[in-house]
Amino acid sequence: MASPYFSETTLQFLRALRKNNNREWFRARREQYEKDVKRPMVTVVEQLAVDLQQFAPELVASPKRSIYRVYRDTRFSSDKTPLKVHIASIFPHHALTKHGGAGLYLHLDPDQVLVGGGVYAPGSQQLFHIRQHIADNELQFRSIIESRSFTRNFGSITGEQLKRVPRGFPQEHSAAELLKLKQFLASSHFPAIFATGPRFYKSLLRLFKTLTPFIRFLNQPLAENSNIKF
Repeated sequence: MASPYFSETTLQFLRALRKNNNREWFRARREQYEKDVKRPMVTVVEQLAVDLQQFAPELVASPKRSIYRVYRDTRFSSDKTPLKVHIASIFPHHALTKHGGAGLYLHLDPDQVLVGGGVYAPGSQQLFHIRQHIADNELQFRSIIESRSFTRNFGSITGEQLKRVPRGFPQEHSAAELLKLKQFLASSHFPAIFATGPRFYKSLLRLFKTLTPFIRFLNQPLAENSNIKF
C-alpha cells in the first residue's frame, strides 16, 4: 500500500472554507469536503491503525473515534463562526476516554501541519496523578523529554502553568518547573504543503514513534488509578 498523504485540493478547500465560513456555503460543498478533506484523513487514520500496533498498541486509531467533526461548539465562545478551518485527529489510550488521558495528535490547516501529543485539559485528579508520577519518577521523565531525538523534533514540552509549585509538593522539588505545568504538550510544525508530499506519512510515523514514550509515561498513572491494566 502506498503511504497516504493529502493533496493540494485538500488545502484549496480549507483555504476556501476559511474565506466562506458559513453553513450554507459548506452545505452546498459537503460532498467535496468528504472527498477532498475527510477521505484523505480517513486513509491516514486507517493506516495508523495498522502501524501503531508495532510501537503503541494501546493507542486507538479509528475514523469514528479519532477524527474531529467539522462543526465548532460555539456555545461558550465569542467566535461564532460555525466551522473549523482545519481537520484533525487524536489517537487516545484505548481504555481511557477520548480526552481522559494523553494521546497523539495530527492537525492540518491552510497554513501548517502540526504533529504532536500530550494532555491538553486534564481534570484535577488526573493532573494530580500525573504530577505525582513525575515527582516520583523525575529521572525517567527527564530521560524522555530531554533525549536527543525528542528535543531535536519537539524542543521542550509546553503548556499553561502555575506561578508556584502546587499544594502537596515541596516548593524546592528538583522537578518544580515541571510540576507547575497544567498541560503537558509537545508539537512539531511544518508548512501545510508538507502534508501533500509522499514523505509525509513516513515522517508522521517517525514523529509519533518519538512521542510514544512521552505519551505512555503520562498515561501510566491515569490507567493505574482507573484500575486499568496498562
